[in-house]
Amino acid sequence: MKNKKEITVHIVLSLSCLIIAFPILFALLKSTQPPGQVMSARMLPGGYFLANVKNAWLHYNLDLYMLNSLKIALSIMFGKTFLSFFAAFALVFLNFKAKKVVFIFILITLMMPTEMLIIGLFDLISLSPPANLNEFFSWFVNPRNVLLSPVEYGFGWTDKSISVIVPFLASATGVFLFRQHFRNIPGSLLDASIIDGAGPFRFIYHILFPLSRSTVGALFVVQFIYAWNQYLWPRVIIRNDSAQVIQVGLKAIIGNAEGVEWGEVMAGTILSMIPPLIILLLLHDQFMKGVSVSDEK
Repeated sequence: MKNKKEITVHIVLSLSCLIIAFPILFALLKSTQPPGQVMSARMLPGGYFLANVKNAWLHYNLDLYMLNSLKIALSIMFGKTFLSFFAAFALVFLNFKAKKVVFIFILITLMMPTEMLIIGLFDLISLSPPANLNEFFSWFVNPRNVLLSPVEYGFGWTDKSISVIVPFLASATGVFLFRQHFRNIPGSLLDASIIDGAGPFRFIYHILFPLSRSTVGALFVVQFIYAWNQYLWPRVIIRNDSAQVIQVGLKAIIGNAEGVEWGEVMAGTILSMIPPLIILLLLHDQFMKGVSVSDEK
């Protein structure tokens, strides 16, 4: 009876894994087929994988798009984790007024998706900065301008990678994750380190960070994949192909005026999955430990 239950559980889990992985397996299979077979119902691998990869890589600038995405994703991954770590440290280990109110406002940002903020964010990023500080302060000191009028000045970052990086460096999810983790670390450790002559930064480097490596690794994986898969915001703010990201670059293969080569599309999709897969493999142990610790809390 027990063996039957175990067999049933394994069958269900195997089918579940197969269903979840089917889109990836389908893309990998179709990327090996020649153009005449990709649109057919044939589900056997072919011998055109390297040719499709070569065409997708050389004809559609995927190397440039992937390099741009890699720089953006790594910047967001490190920047978000760094800011979230120190924000959570302040919320847990430092005493200041309205600490709970600040944390509530941070959580409120979870209810604000990018799609809702995209118009205001576009104006802030794309509009030109003021010619000088006097011009900015003359606008800023007028409450009517600040509260009721549209934004007149921005950063002028259109078509730059920084326009995709900076708006996503703050992470309420990361702050919440680190805060929950830090709350399980006794505050007496900070008090003891201060008595021994160590300041907050030495406490962070020698005690807090080593105890938080699993959480840091888990957040690294989540934030890298999130940044790598961005499509809407780069599509809106970046119009120069030389600064575009891979997810938008894949659209160029589908938008080919001479017809869509779906084998090359699938090959490009498989190529775009390699960097996130490498990050996941490198940080797999930390990611699994971080997820299990979060579940226990």
